[in-house]
Amino acid sequence: MPSFNNYKHVFTPLRVGGTTLKNRVEFAPMVCDFTDSHGEATQRYIDFVEMQAATGVALIHLGATPVNWDTAPDYPSEIDVTSELKLNHLKLMSEAAHTHNAKLSCELVHAGRGVGAELIKAEWGIAPTSMPIPGKHPYIREMNQKDIEQTVADYAGCANRLYRCGFDGVLIHGAHGNLLAQFLSPMTNHRTDIYGGSFENRCRFPLMVLKAVKEAVGPEFIVELRISGDEILPGGMRINEVIEFLKLAQEHIDLVTVSAGLIVDPNAFFYAMPPYFRPRGVNVPLARQVRQCPDIHIPVSVVGGISVDMAEQIIAEGSADMVAIARAFLADPDMLKKCYRGKPEDVRPCLRCWGCAGAGHVQCAVNPQIGRTERYARVHKADEKKKVVVIGGGVAGTQAARTLAARGHDVVLFEKKDRLGGLLNDIDKLPFKDDLLRHTEWVVNTTMRCGADIRLSTEATPERVLAENPDAIVLAAGARPARPPIPGIDGPNVFNVLDVDAGRKKVSGKIVVCGGGVSGCESALALAMEGGDVTVVDIIPEDGFAAGLSELTRGMLMLLLGEHHVKLLGDHIVRSIDRDGVHIEGRDWKYRTLEADYVVDAMGMKNDPSAAAAYTDLIPDVFVVGDAYGVGNIKSANLSAYNAAMNI
Repeated sequence: MPSFNNYKHVFTPLRVGGTTLKNRVEFAPMVCDFTDSHGEATQRYIDFVEMQAATGVALIHLGATPVNWDTAPDYPSEIDVTSELKLNHLKLMSEAAHTHNAKLSCELVHAGRGVGAELIKAEWGIAPTSMPIPGKHPYIREMNQKDIEQTVADYAGCANRLYRCGFDGVLIHGAHGNLLAQFLSPMTNHRTDIYGGSFENRCRFPLMVLKAVKEAVGPEFIVELRISGDEILPGGMRINEVIEFLKLAQEHIDLVTVSAGLIVDPNAFFYAMPPYFRPRGVNVPLARQVRQCPDIHIPVSVVGGISVDMAEQIIAEGSADMVAIARAFLADPDMLKKCYRGKPEDVRPCLRCWGCAGAGHVQCAVNPQIGRTERYARVHKADEKKKVVVIGGGVAGTQAARTLAARGHDVVLFEKKDRLGGLLNDIDKLPFKDDLLRHTEWVVNTTMRCGADIRLSTEATPERVLAENPDAIVLAAGARPARPPIPGIDGPNVFNVLDVDAGRKKVSGKIVVCGGGVSGCESALALAMEGGDVTVVDIIPEDGFAAGLSELTRGMLMLLLGEHHVKLLGDHIVRSIDRDGVHIEGRDWKYRTLEADYVVDAMGMKNDPSAAAAYTDLIPDVFVVGDAYGVGNIKSANLSAYNAAMNI
């Protein structure tokens, strides 16, 4: 007999204000970029909301939504909840959520001093104190009484509008350095009137907002507050003051979600949105202090890279009453259902790479169905069953095999090595790649049992492929190290980054990493963490290092490289390598030598066009995917393979 529901705490209903939530999981807010030019939801947005609801969560939050369009926006493509002329799209979204018995909420935000120069409509941004943020809108003025009263009315008006459109709640964004947080924090509130100075005064405006919102909605409408338990930077809010504020705020809110950090500051935004360099559940200790305070009587939620297993433990130990999850549901929308049915090993792990952000609309590196619509939104059976040969068992090849098998095709996969996974098996060994290591295991295990005929230790040849009499061929042969013709690159002290990352080659002492891409910078960080004296050199400028990562993830990588004393040297080309080290030339034509005990070749990958040429003329339907088509990353490999498999 299968085991059902080993997560008794996660799937227990929770009373929040005047509403009962069916379980202890909320879908954390994400801006999905599915609005039209008027800020209204497209059909793709409505489909995305329905997908969120179908995950089985109790409560969904639409991502950051400005309370006005003059001074509040913090991100392009946010949805418009400010106009009485735009109610229909809001009603359609609430209907989509309720179809799956989920409650729908909307995160209301005012960016304050964090407003972008390209987003603001007013001439001046407003904040508690005139303190512009470098790179943001430079013209920030201190809010006067009229601004304060109008902003309070904006919050209340948006909440009431959502209430009338069938929404079940609002999430007031008081975290990450947004306007409410700017008033609360002594770091950003330097006022000398009744809204600044003392703790009581700094609380005044946020409490006015929360009170007005609560009075603008019905008794069953959830008013939730997100707050940073610690703002991280010197002078910012700390957990003791946060708890004191919540003692006052709980009169006007039904639920609080604890996060950390400042999204408006490059030195703290990766605490607010932790990438894979940070441990999972880093905000749990902060939430625990709130949850276990005897004077706080409202439920507490926590966010920050949380899995279902972690959620069960967090709730069971009394660290929080519920959890907020977003990225993991993008990686596997069926995560809750799989766990409930006793199959957590089937959950596709999230890489926490933030490939879901900054792509123009929400996507996922490991789930190419996310953000899609119509025929690409889900795998459907093929109209005609075909025989398909897949060449290569890396990221793209395994994605193609799983998708083709799910569509009902007969699939044969040739992999010349004795294990699936391709380059994942090399790059998942770094000390901060636990998420990727779990994903590699998932890729191998699920592909091996997907129904395809997997032939390991078998190199594909045109003769072997033709012997299968295929209707289509998917070529996912991957890529190999570029190995530029640099004198000394084959020397005994030079190792490729894949060999170093995988542990096949050991390096220590003074190390020069040639290549400032993602792989070079991540390898450099790992080597520095092991005690190496590491320098990264590349012909590109230093501000272009690790450019393949999302802004958020790259920001944390750059910070960690600095903390571990990794030296970055841009605008220099490697001319030769010998036992003394790496000889480089700058843009000023001056030569110098970087001393090195070992050299790591991280100068990129390239595909082999001849590999594709050997198959493209065999039959009409040959699809070249992944790195074999164009060297990219996990996200591009999965997407190209999925698209090809859906078109066969």
